[in-house]
Amino acid sequence: MSTDSAKHYLDLRGVSCPMNFVKTKLFIDKLGSGAVVEVLLDEGEPVDSVPPSMSAEGHLVVSVDKQIEGHFRVIIRKV
Repeated sequence: MSTDSAKHYLDLRGVSCPMNFVKTKLFIDKLGSGAVVEVLLDEGEPVDSVPPSMSAEGHLVVSVDKQIEGHFRVIIRKV
């Protein structure tokens, strides 16, 4: 297991499905095991589809939190 514990950021607000999942997957694939990514997603289909899809890929979705501005912050740890 890698010690890549630095947090990475990916702002996908305004990106439509399924591109937000594709971009999240490609971003996470470049990181070492154990890396943590904070992904910003719009409300609706993006936040409804990306977290379950990342779980299905085998990654740990640590949290999904709605932000005051209306978007969601999703924390994902690469397994």
